[in-house]
Amino acid sequence: MTMPAKIRRERIYDLARTSGLASVEELSARFEVTPSTIRRDLALLHDQGRLARTYGGAMPIDPHPEASLRQRIGEAFEAKKALARWAAEQVHTGEHVLLDGGSTVGALAHELRARTDLDVTTIGLNTLQELNGCPGVRLTCLGGQLRETSQSFYGPLTELGLARMTFDRVFLGADAVTAEHGICEADHLQTRLKELMAARSTHVYVLAHGEKVGARPFHAWAQLPLPWTLVTTADAPEGQLRLLRENGVTVVPADAGPARD
Repeated sequence: MTMPAKIRRERIYDLARTSGLASVEELSARFEVTPSTIRRDLALLHDQGRLARTYGGAMPIDPHPEASLRQRIGEAFEAKKALARWAAEQVHTGEHVLLDGGSTVGALAHELRARTDLDVTTIGLNTLQELNGCPGVRLTCLGGQLRETSQSFYGPLTELGLARMTFDRVFLGADAVTAEHGICEADHLQTRLKELMAARSTHVYVLAHGEKVGARPFHAWAQLPLPWTLVTTADAPEGQLRLLRENGVTVVPADAGPARD
């Protein structure tokens, strides 16, 4: 049954408001209507003063601000649990693992609480809280300047500590992922740190549920060295996943089961 146009337009607006830029092609595939129908929807929303037209799509006139870690913990809860469970299956006993900040990586830390003989280094306060006191985990914090919003450390002191370490695996979070630009975050210090974290690790994973794939909420981007793996969920736009694979990125659905290497 075709979705009523009024409801579709409201959902387009909500998607653009929460995820940033929305392209005509992605919206057409998501709502199973023609690109010309989406263009008419965007034109109407523009005329109503709700969206600003861009080349190939639209973005909200009042961009959604960066959510705090507390706000993010409750978002897409089941999807994040699925990503965390898959990621935990990749970790071998005796490895040195680097964990990013953020709610999804924090969910991974929870999955690692019962592990033994594991070295975990992190920039996230939530990961420190999850793993503090776990007898089988040797825990290291990369200090530096604390970002209040994300409750994670960054900046020159963080980078200095990182430069003296290497890791078997790194698990990164992201505000968004696109085939064209890479990983999106709220500022350039965050994206620089993610690039450095990836460069110090043998295996690189980005944990991002499907609503983040193809989104463009901010203007700071990280380009990760290949190869790396995107771990996502079944609702990710297939067009973006195809382009990511063509660009050399391994794409894994979170329910695919373990794929240890």
